[in-house]
Amino acid sequence: MAKTFVGPQLRQLRRERKQTQAEMAKTLGISAGYVNLLENNQRSLSVRLLMSLADSYGVDWRDIVRDETSSLLSELRNVIRDPMFSGGVPDLPELRAAVDHAPRLVEHFLHLYRIHRTTIERIMRQSTGGTPERLLATSAEAVIHDFFRDRSNYFHVLEVAAEKLRTAASCDTDDIYAVLKTRLINEHGIRVRRRSAEDMTQALRVYDRESRVVHLSEALDHCNQVFQLAHVLCLVELQSPLDELTEGSKITKQTSIARCRVELANYFAAAFLMPYESFLQTAEETAYDIDRISARFAVSFEQACHRLTTLQRPGAQGVPFFFLRVDKAGNVTKRFNSTSFHLAEYGGACPVWNIHMAFRTPGVILPQFVELPDGGRFFTISRTVDRPAINSETQDHRLSVALGCELKFAKKLGYAASYNLDDQRMFSRIGINCHLCPRQACSQRAHQPVFMELPLDTNRRGSTRYES
Repeated sequence: MAKTFVGPQLRQLRRERKQTQAEMAKTLGISAGYVNLLENNQRSLSVRLLMSLADSYGVDWRDIVRDETSSLLSELRNVIRDPMFSGGVPDLPELRAAVDHAPRLVEHFLHLYRIHRTTIERIMRQSTGGTPERLLATSAEAVIHDFFRDRSNYFHVLEVAAEKLRTAASCDTDDIYAVLKTRLINEHGIRVRRRSAEDMTQALRVYDRESRVVHLSEALDHCNQVFQLAHVLCLVELQSPLDELTEGSKITKQTSIARCRVELANYFAAAFLMPYESFLQTAEETAYDIDRISARFAVSFEQACHRLTTLQRPGAQGVPFFFLRVDKAGNVTKRFNSTSFHLAEYGGACPVWNIHMAFRTPGVILPQFVELPDGGRFFTISRTVDRPAINSETQDHRLSVALGCELKFAKKLGYAASYNLDDQRMFSRIGINCHLCPRQACSQRAHQPVFMELPLDTNRRGSTRYES
């Protein structure tokens, strides 16, 4: 067994039971000094003591050894680089000490910071008359996004279930639609029926529980029809795992729980259509060429991008990506990420980022190296995707998607192969959005920052009317 340090978990367990170190030592049959050493990570936990802890306190040993400090440290490092924390920023050893010795304080600090960012965002969007309660309320999208992000957008139970079903099916990619239809009818008595766009003007897929029929609109192309059937299969066949995941999510609002189940079913569908091992192998062999990946698994460009954000299986990890989708007005309509970067959390509203430029070149992949105000550097690709068109009124329902990773992973991507990564001139200086961006002399600025005053000189006209 590798050395296991559980100081913060042990301290938290003791405090929850309202015990002193001496009382815990008596329960475990060790000295109070040894408990103190364990809590300060100066001694590792033996297997015997781990079992004693589990038996004496009635806890799952896996909860004791689960290490959440790495993700906590990563998020803390990311937050502390926010420009609002100017001067005297703690270095890495200080941050690591805070996580090791005061994890609950760190969690409260991060929670307060998230409230701060949410409040600023809502202030920007609110019209006059908004109440403090409305400003501080967390949207369902934000809650679910945090739930997925806190698990690195990876759900092992769904991956295993998808792999088991796909192995049992043992079919070629071309046959998956027929296999799904057969399983739905044979195992669950559910029929699949394609309907005309005129019959389904308000939905692309409807599962009628009473008649046990899945209605699919003919507006869906083949890969999306297959995806929808895999989605329904998850809802009817994996109810228990979905219940366990949503119950452990701390999401309480019913509409949010329903939304969370939808996203988890989408996760399963992607895992079923793009099995983890073969998908990761294909991604690495093709240098993450999304068009080639899409062709291999007969999925859409967007589906392949989304799946790439889930390659975070311990011991078999891919590049940690974030994914955004925006409409023509700049609204973020989908956001998934296996990182804790600000660009993934709040980005999408900066006109310098070419996720918006992609609308001018439909279907063309646009690579870009970007730098945030805090110095964080990323490599992103952007491209348009089209929504189903069922009549003349729904034509050109085009969206733009962006997939990005931290700069250090760019060398693994074929899209970045032709660039000199040491060339400082190729980085586009972007921000989260104008309200939060401290950059000066930006020719694309559309708003005054909410937390600083830009310099103004009546005798000079600057790049924009907000500064000179």
